[in-house]
Formats: sequence, C-alpha cells, structure tokens
Amino acid sequence: MAYIIGEACVDVKDRACVDECPVDCIYEGNRMLYIQTDECVDCGACEPVCPVEAIYYEDDIPEDQKHYFDINVEFFDGIGSPGGAAKMGVIDKDHPTVAALPPQGE
Repeated sequence: MAYIIGEACVDVKDRACVDECPVDCIYEGNRMLYIQTDECVDCGACEPVCPVEAIYYEDDIPEDQKHYFDINVEFFDGIGSPGGAAKMGVIDKDHPTVAALPPQGE
C-alpha cells in the first residue's frame, strides 16, 4: 500500500508534503508532484499538510482519481526507485496524462 497524489496537485506543487516526508519519496515533475510508491512507508505525514487535499491513501482514492495511482507508478518508468527526491531535483517530465491536461487554476 502507499499514498498517491491526485489531480488537485497539477500546477500547484505546494511542496509542504515534500518537507514532511521522512523518507524523501515525493518527487517533482514539471507540473505536479509524484509519490514513488516503492519508497513510501505509508506514514501518512504528507496527507494532512497538503493545502489542496491532493494526497490519498491507496484504499481511499475517490473513484474519479483512481487512475492517479497508475499515473504515480508510471511516472517512474525509466527512473526506477532513485532512493531520494532531494538529490534528483525537478525531473523534466510528467506522466503523459498530466502533460496533456489544460493549465489548472486559470
């Protein structure tokens, strides 16, 4: 099990969750943040600090956001499990579904 980040994060990237994550498993793409589910230890520290309520426990993802589990997992295709977001910095990509979204919040 793991936490995932949903669509509400797109074009927001507040990063409060990054600061709270004790295992540094929240990575930054161009338009949103992604949780590396293999590195997540299910502590839940990220969820309450998200100002847009974009973080869900895997079993609690709303129906309309369920595809974001795959989006979080597939973002790491070709990257794997780097073992820490801080050393990676912003990863110059997004999942194709996220990249195709119109700008959010405008």
